Amino acid sequence: MHYLLNLLYLLAILCVSPFVLYRAIRHGRYRRGFLSKVFGRIDLNDKSLATIWIHAVSVGEVQLVRPLVQRFAKDFPRYRIAISTSTDSGYDIARELYPEHFVFFAPLDFSWAVSKVFRDLKPKLLILAELELWPNWLRQAEKSRCPVAIVNGRLSESSFRGYSRLSSIVGRSLRSIDWIGAQNATYQERFLALGAEPTRVTVTGSIKFDNATSSRSADEILARRQLLQIDGTDLIWVVGSTQHPEEQIMLDAFATLRADLPNLRMILVPRHKERFDEVAKKIQSSGISWDRRSRLNDLHPIRPDWQIFLGDSIGELRWWWGIADIGFVGGSFGDRGGQNMIEPCAYGVATSFGPNTKNFRDIVGLLREKNACRQFDSPSEIVPWIKDLAHHPELRIEMGKRAASVASEHRGAIDRTWTELRKLLESN
Repeated sequence: MHYLLNLLYLLAILCVSPFVLYRAIRHGRYRRGFLSKVFGRIDLNDKSLATIWIHAVSVGEVQLVRPLVQRFAKDFPRYRIAISTSTDSGYDIARELYPEHFVFFAPLDFSWAVSKVFRDLKPKLLILAELELWPNWLRQAEKSRCPVAIVNGRLSESSFRGYSRLSSIVGRSLRSIDWIGAQNATYQERFLALGAEPTRVTVTGSIKFDNATSSRSADEILARRQLLQIDGTDLIWVVGSTQHPEEQIMLDAFATLRADLPNLRMILVPRHKERFDEVAKKIQSSGISWDRRSRLNDLHPIRPDWQIFLGDSIGELRWWWGIADIGFVGGSFGDRGGQNMIEPCAYGVATSFGPNTKNFRDIVGLLREKNACRQFDSPSEIVPWIKDLAHHPELRIEMGKRAASVASEHRGAIDRTWTELRKLLESN
């Protein structure tokens, strides 16, 4: 079976190779970690240590697993903790967040690469963040008698439909997983419908609620307020995790608003780093005074008259949200299906997003039920809403309080997840 999978993977790579080559040349993507991804070569100093292996695909998942990494390091100090990731940005953030642990690029699901990583790491527990169903990974874990857990398990409607077409393969993979912590009952039902063992799927809630910082007085936030020279008279609108065409929508809205709201400033943070320069050109062409994160240093402080700030960095959005009075969460006017809106809500930001939030339907439902957010049907609704909040700050403050209350009420997923992971490791 794994020989057939290897062949299918190779054919798939051949089909997408022109696209991969273009992005590698144009944007510098996919160049790093080639030997790790294709051949499973990882630079371990000591191959005798048993390992807790946590796989986090990209930036969001790398940040998500941080409390689990901290607990494993504290309670199981004899184990090596290894964090694997699949993207350049995820790798960079992992190296920054976990300098004392082993960080590497995850192998592709080629049998030879996966088996080599398992031989070198000797994992006693494999943790997959949100959802990663790779047959060779799971086959090798079973062969190595390494229990596998999915944490913060998520199965969107589109993923569920796609996996349903491969129900025999997916069902076999799910039945080999020792425990799945699903974010909610809907996801739990989808895992079960695909073939997961009922006794092995638990609703834990979303770890993202636990991870979301609520204190605006955190050092990281205060430092960024000082960096941008923000004072009490400024009204800060953070627009985060945007994709095309949301940047232009927000720039047009800001150009309209600035005549009526001279104290309004916008922090714009695109989702993908390869679009930073493209977005910078859009801001430049607007004629509005601006600056960007990558340009700031001791010799170049923020220009005092800035009205738009481009957050062209990776991993800082969680702190920019802590500066916001008003927030817009991107990926919701495009086809992405929305991005994480829990972080701004936890800070008590008056949070908004567009109509397409299918990836966070349950969280949006909680927020809308409490009137703790604003979901736009059309970009034309943005300007009047922000004007209303600017001229009636009590409305903005009340919405923020309701959002923070929703975030606070749903904490606890970390403790429920930790209980199950500890059982798995100790039983092994």
